[in-house]
Amino acid sequence: MPQLARHIQQLAQKYAQDTIATRHHLHQHPELSFQEFETSAYVFRKLQEYGLEPQRLTETGVVALVKGRNPEKATTALRADLDALPILETNDVAYKSKNQGVMHACGHDVHTSSLLTTARILQELKDEFEGTVKLIFQPGEEKFPGGASLMIKEGVLQNPAPQSILGQHVFPFLPAGKVGFRSGMYMASADEIYITVKGKGGHGGLPEQLVDPVLISAHLLVALQQIVSRRANPKVPSVLSFGKVIANGATNVIPGEVKIEGTFRTMDESWRAEAKQKIRKLAEGLCESMGGSCEINIMDGYPFLKNDPALVSRARAAAEAYLGPENVVELDMWMAAEDFAYYSQQTDACFYRLGTRNEEQGITSGVHTPTFNIDEAALEVGSGLMAWLAIHELQELASKA
Repeated sequence: MPQLARHIQQLAQKYAQDTIATRHHLHQHPELSFQEFETSAYVFRKLQEYGLEPQRLTETGVVALVKGRNPEKATTALRADLDALPILETNDVAYKSKNQGVMHACGHDVHTSSLLTTARILQELKDEFEGTVKLIFQPGEEKFPGGASLMIKEGVLQNPAPQSILGQHVFPFLPAGKVGFRSGMYMASADEIYITVKGKGGHGGLPEQLVDPVLISAHLLVALQQIVSRRANPKVPSVLSFGKVIANGATNVIPGEVKIEGTFRTMDESWRAEAKQKIRKLAEGLCESMGGSCEINIMDGYPFLKNDPALVSRARAAAEAYLGPENVVELDMWMAAEDFAYYSQQTDACFYRLGTRNEEQGITSGVHTPTFNIDEAALEVGSGLMAWLAIHELQELASKA
């Protein structure tokens, strides 16, 4: 292992209890998407304590630069997200959420506390590397339109423009101490579909006088599946799911309309646009053919997340040097969505996973659940690894300059 990597490990260990304390503070004071005012202020103060000069971007986003020697030589970026979820925490821990009904159930407290310690380590070692590390603390990952998209519009990828960006995310399916990488397609785009099927309601015993939107909806739900099964390239992952159907009638009452809500996900932007057109055309045509009509609204969500193969190769090699090859695993594709995808559409990106599971401690819950928690040994791994990945990436970028 390179001497600098060992030094980083020592600093991550030295600051481990501070990282845990930071995580506990954030976990106790979670804030919803685009409302992270106290969280943002806390991050701002911490960065100032470490000798950095943070700047605000959007209402609650924070950006800071760690400048090494010859700061203009190369730039890479590290990203963490600030927001929490509208979930009532049921964990029995001393640092349980104090904001009723709001919880860091997706690990963003882990991401932010880790990156703060990473900032501290990098600032302490700034004379040991060349180039600039841009630290991005973004709001609103959990809510459309996604804080990443707003940060990009505000210029987060400019002045200086990073040649690459890395994002670290908790992964409760992987034991603490391990990390996972995947090259190429990794996470799906996510669009929301809202359909109102309209007919003519009335008495369930007089079907000849009605246009039954429940029956139309049943046909529509089945027919729409052909978009994936018969119209999609089978080599491109695609999912079309409907999780909410409201037909507010009764045993003998046919309602006048039915509400349907679902999601379409894929990993190809051209097919994504084409599929949404096909969904709309099929829905309108089928409803009309059965005597009804429909209103359809498709809300564009996050794009698909693509990991740059060359960057992933560099980062994975660096992670193996830092943690040992036995602690670096290959990830499968994941059909959930992440607004880090916006960065991946703009520059070389690597979104990787930090193991947080500990079965002996009973820490096995998935994200977005009221019992999600982590083995806090992962914080030392995460903060040190990010520092090492950033420095290693700057070395690689500088060598090609």
